[in-house]
Amino acid sequence: MALFPYSVARPFLFSQDAEDSHDALLCQLARFQNTPLQGLWAQNRVNDPVTVAGLNFPNRLGLAAGLDKNGRCIDALGAMGFGFIEVGTVTPKAQAGNPKPRLFRLPRANALINRFGFNNDGLDAFLTNVQRAHSFRAGGGIVGLNIGKNASTPIENAVDDYLIGLEGVFPHADYITVNISSPNTKNLRALQSDAALGALLAPLTERKAQLEQAQGRKVPMFVKIAPDLEVEQIGVIAATLKQSGVDGVIATNTTISRAAVQGLEHAEETGGLSGAPVLTPSNRIIVGLREALGAGFPIIGVGGVMSGDDARSKLLAGADLVQIYTGLVYQGPALVRDAALALTVR
Repeated sequence: MALFPYSVARPFLFSQDAEDSHDALLCQLARFQNTPLQGLWAQNRVNDPVTVAGLNFPNRLGLAAGLDKNGRCIDALGAMGFGFIEVGTVTPKAQAGNPKPRLFRLPRANALINRFGFNNDGLDAFLTNVQRAHSFRAGGGIVGLNIGKNASTPIENAVDDYLIGLEGVFPHADYITVNISSPNTKNLRALQSDAALGALLAPLTERKAQLEQAQGRKVPMFVKIAPDLEVEQIGVIAATLKQSGVDGVIATNTTISRAAVQGLEHAEETGGLSGAPVLTPSNRIIVGLREALGAGFPIIGVGGVMSGDDARSKLLAGADLVQIYTGLVYQGPALVRDAALALTVR
């Protein structure tokens, strides 16, 4: 158990602007990781090893991309007991993202809305940070690197940005995630359509195979999709994923639906909704994917995990691994252990 209860820190953190609080906390985590002060939030990792996509995960619980966009806090976050950490989304060039304010809390719904727009320091800075991390990986932790396209890159040239990202992160990643599902980059979700998805993944899988041969190591590649899909779209995406040769899928990103938060303060803000309201839509996508993909195709379930029971619902829906993000904001490190323990019961 962490030495400093999150219940003490949360009222202070929630009294500040959501993004300012987020940034300040990440700065402190980066500053004090791998020092004695890491004991304030560190806790023993649940030992529940599992092999997925050829990787040996210490347990089934991971941190979703988006919380640590620049990969500054891998060791600090890993010390909370995660089996794997995914950082990014990183784009080839640094970009400021969308104008502030762009992160909003909806406490009554245990939810967040963000419209960050892939704000990050760019690929070079990202890789420098990733290479600084050492203790999490030394303890067996798995690190995923999430890539996207710059907002200034026309959607018809998106593959160029993804190829740059793939080549840059490949030597440093345990797995790579292709993010085509953020609602905060114009036209990005159009890449989920049948023809567009196939046209994107073909050159990426080809280049990955070349890199694997040249560097003598396998690096699984996942695709992250949205929860706002119809049954027919799920089937089309599943078929394209299998045909393309990618290694797995992450379901899901944030939702643009506001059905579950109508009437709440900030509910009409533009952006992606995450947290408790996404649990059911995300699980629906996981069920559909598992039916379409069959057994054995790796699925990472993410969206709405606020408790151990929520985490377990992802496994029951068909996921192999589970990620959290917004739940960590609301519940703190205790959720990591609770969810990891819940995932051991199968």
